[in-house]
Amino acid sequence: MLYLSQLLGKTVETAQDTRAGRIIDVLVPIAQIGHNQASYPSALVLEDDNEQQWRVLPTTLEWDQAGELRLALPLEQREDATTSSQDEISLAQEVFDKQVIDIKRKKAVRVNDVVFDSDWQILGIDASTFGLVRRLVPGWLLGSKSQSTPTQFIPWNQIEIIGLQRPGNQDIEETSLEPTPPTHPGLSGHLAELHPADIAEIVHQLSPGQGARIIEKLDNETAADTMEEIDTERQQAILENLDEHRAAEILQAMGPDEVADLLAQIPEERAQELLHLMKPEDSEEVQELLEYAANTAGGLMTTDYVALKQTHTVADALQAIRTNLHQYDIHSPYVYCLAEESEEEETHLVGVIDIWKLIDAAPTQELQQLMHTDLITVSPETEAQEVAETIAKYNLLAVPVVNEQGILEGIVTVDDALDVLLPPNKRRRPPKMY
Repeated sequence: MLYLSQLLGKTVETAQDTRAGRIIDVLVPIAQIGHNQASYPSALVLEDDNEQQWRVLPTTLEWDQAGELRLALPLEQREDATTSSQDEISLAQEVFDKQVIDIKRKKAVRVNDVVFDSDWQILGIDASTFGLVRRLVPGWLLGSKSQSTPTQFIPWNQIEIIGLQRPGNQDIEETSLEPTPPTHPGLSGHLAELHPADIAEIVHQLSPGQGARIIEKLDNETAADTMEEIDTERQQAILENLDEHRAAEILQAMGPDEVADLLAQIPEERAQELLHLMKPEDSEEVQELLEYAANTAGGLMTTDYVALKQTHTVADALQAIRTNLHQYDIHSPYVYCLAEESEEEETHLVGVIDIWKLIDAAPTQELQQLMHTDLITVSPETEAQEVAETIAKYNLLAVPVVNEQGILEGIVTVDDALDVLLPPNKRRRPPKMY
């Protein structure tokens, strides 16, 4: 095995026993990182006695019997290192001694060394303590241990490099907040495929700046789900480290109640700036929620729910559930039934039906024939603790929030209620239960 720590600073001689320079870096194509195919350096960077830097291919370097490196190439055929491609990453500057993500173990680890085989294939990283020892103690003193397999060896195709700009990344257009494609070029498929709760756990191990680099490279849906799994204090710090347009994209994909909770914790000027960048309909929803105190039902509620007139049919309700699920990611445990009244009072709540009852009913039945009219509700001013106790007492997945006129303002879901009951240091977003 070869180790980056042993290569950096190593002298390279020519076939004529003159000094070609010393190795100061190893460059790797970004496209090879995070994929299952074998990865090889695109070049090694040598620095000569005049501090001029040159690129040489690994295949032009040979090991002699004494274990020294020789350049099997005339010096005039070296390339100037200033021709380095932007699609390459520096192992010495961007990987060595930096934190990366161990995809399999779902944790951040420090790179104490990078491991190659004798053909220059990059095998992985060394995250062991001995990796540090190898850098401090001469190889002759360590003997065969200096070439042994690391105790914490992580294969190269199982790591994600934080903040890596991959080929194909596009700058965010300031005039457009269209959803990003599901497969975002910023991250390898390995990390993007993790559950948002696992990504959030990794983000909590990183600095806010590093966490922001992870979040911003995810597609909007995954980024939003991940942000909702992160505690509020860390959410704020990440938001401060995101470009305002990228932040607005992610906020638009989050639930309005989550956005309101987050924006209520940051400076008003910054909050208004982000609201202005969001779509008007999303922004208005959030601003309505921001009018309520945080420790009330109004502050906890979301406006993401399914509501239909009581004269609609079961088939209408199931179609509405599917539409809201696919288009808006609204996982509705209930359908709220509204009175047949004027436009001004169209949200007057008269009943509720759980989704299981709809599944078992005839498609042509009207909702008013199935709905529960003995409603359990809270008002927007109801204290958060009482809301949580109401949900627990009646074993609800969500409780509707209605005003004095019986108008449906929103719902408080069980996960947000649970968050109220937990002590502050335990308030992490649980997985959605519906």
